[in-house]
Amino acid sequence: MTEQTISIRALAPSDCLGELTALLHKAYASLGAQGWNFTGVDQSVEVTAKRVATGHCLVALQGGAMVGTVMVRGPYRPGVDAWYLDTPWYTRADTAILSQFAVDPQCQGQGLGARLMQAAEAWGRAQGMAYVALDTARPAEHLQRRYAASGYRAMCEIQWEGKTYASVLMVKTLAEGS
Repeated sequence: MTEQTISIRALAPSDCLGELTALLHKAYASLGAQGWNFTGVDQSVEVTAKRVATGHCLVALQGGAMVGTVMVRGPYRPGVDAWYLDTPWYTRADTAILSQFAVDPQCQGQGLGARLMQAAEAWGRAQGMAYVALDTARPAEHLQRRYAASGYRAMCEIQWEGKTYASVLMVKTLAEGS
């Protein structure tokens, strides 16, 4: 498949959250097989709905099928957001947060993940954000290397409730002079 055959757009109300959830399960399966209980490994359609309602969900489509996704949003709101954790980078007014990043295994290695990240970062810039932050499992060194190659720097470790691993929080500067 060629890059031109894949389009990226915002999730539409008419899009099937079951299809999005199935994509997440497929993309996160190899991480789950390693014992890392990322939310995307087995989240329900209801959890997907809650997650996409909190921000801007982008989907990549090929031939009408979802083959990639990423969520981007503004800072977590203490006492409001279900996934809030007292992590300073996630509560800063100038920081966008990326999550639920997934590419269908059959489409990996073709630059689609980079395109999704760039689209999410562009959304952050358009919202006036100076930084973008994400977290990933500490043992998932391949993911940390991929994010570092895109300009993300490891800032701290966090432990999400119920996770079998510690996470590394990584940040990228979006705005010049920040």
